[in-house]
Amino acid sequence: MSTNINIAVWTGRWELDSVADTALKAATRFWFVVTVIGQLLFGLGVAAFYGRASLRGDSFAWNRFMTHGYVPGDRVGNAFAVVHVIAAVIIMLAGATQLVPRVRERFPVFHRWNGRIYMLVAVTTAAAGFYMTWIRGSIGDFSQHLGGSLNAVLVWAFAALALRSAMARDFKTHRRWALRLFLVVSAAWFYRIGFFLTMIIFQRPVGFDPATFTGPFLTFMSFAQYLVPLAILELYLHARDRADAAGRIATAFGLGLLTVAMGAGIFGVAMFAWVPSLQAPFAQRKSIAETLGATVASGGIDQAVKQYHDLKASTPNGYNFAEDELNTLGYELLHTRKFKEAVAIFQVNVEAYPRSGNAYDSLAEACLAAGDKMQALVYYRRSLELNPKNAIAGRMLEKLKAPRVELGAGGL
Repeated sequence: MSTNINIAVWTGRWELDSVADTALKAATRFWFVVTVIGQLLFGLGVAAFYGRASLRGDSFAWNRFMTHGYVPGDRVGNAFAVVHVIAAVIIMLAGATQLVPRVRERFPVFHRWNGRIYMLVAVTTAAAGFYMTWIRGSIGDFSQHLGGSLNAVLVWAFAALALRSAMARDFKTHRRWALRLFLVVSAAWFYRIGFFLTMIIFQRPVGFDPATFTGPFLTFMSFAQYLVPLAILELYLHARDRADAAGRIATAFGLGLLTVAMGAGIFGVAMFAWVPSLQAPFAQRKSIAETLGATVASGGIDQAVKQYHDLKASTPNGYNFAEDELNTLGYELLHTRKFKEAVAIFQVNVEAYPRSGNAYDSLAEACLAAGDKMQALVYYRRSLELNPKNAIAGRMLEKLKAPRVELGAGGL
């Protein structure tokens, strides 16, 4: 009887261990598939946007998603920007390949050379990012720059440790350092996912000022973009190697939930930036935002406003004059602290879309950033009149100590 009980206990434990191992492997594969898809979209989106801009000779388009991406006459800085973009594409397309076990087993030579190229590019892009943050200048404050710089230091350190363990043929240790390197190199990718996930959840900026792109949330993200993935990796490694069955099942469940959240963030940023970048080369109409952005940089805001009206009158079907085009350009100008230019672009947008509460909300935000509180109040009120559900406008009116009044048809 006692023997039968012991056999049953050991059988139950073995089955539970088997379930735990299967669950952890399934959660890991789920995370890997979602990550590969997301990084491919990111890499291809970056290549499509900057490659298209370069082929068209539109150097100023580099400033759309990168602070000081192109500065006339600054050859060294522009070279660093080019290196940064090319390296980002290589990293996204080559990094995940290193994690596939079958590639390591069946194509060891490719795995070694791909790994060497990956580490070299990672170290180089970290140096380019460091230069662009501290020498050329970037959006954000000192705390964000410090977070990004620590990320660069970790890239250099983990690359050195991964290389050293590989040269010593300590492949178990090498894989651990390679995983850590992959996560810190992917920090900018995690940043975008976390940022858009919060925007999906809250439907508004939370914990930061979108005009200056500063605030406690962005400071947190500057460090969390690599520290949180590293912490999750350590929990996974502990569960895989030393935890009991219950611990492995709990880890698998948690990893699965995090992957679902990560997938939602990937979907958000993909729909906003990556997929449009892939579609842009095939679009029949040109982006009016890109066209005017280049004109603002080369000829000034007055020339850009005139160009908008001229193009809309002469070639209305040749350009994309959608509301979000100028809205996007306006926020790009806000983030680079070109407040006068941003106000002018948002003003053109409200003239084109006078029934859009969002257009007035953006104009109010730009006026407030430019120091024109009275005009900001006027436009926030108008935005709230057009869209009574605009919670942001309501909160800003309360913050500015303005009464929330019903203006009626003759409000403005």
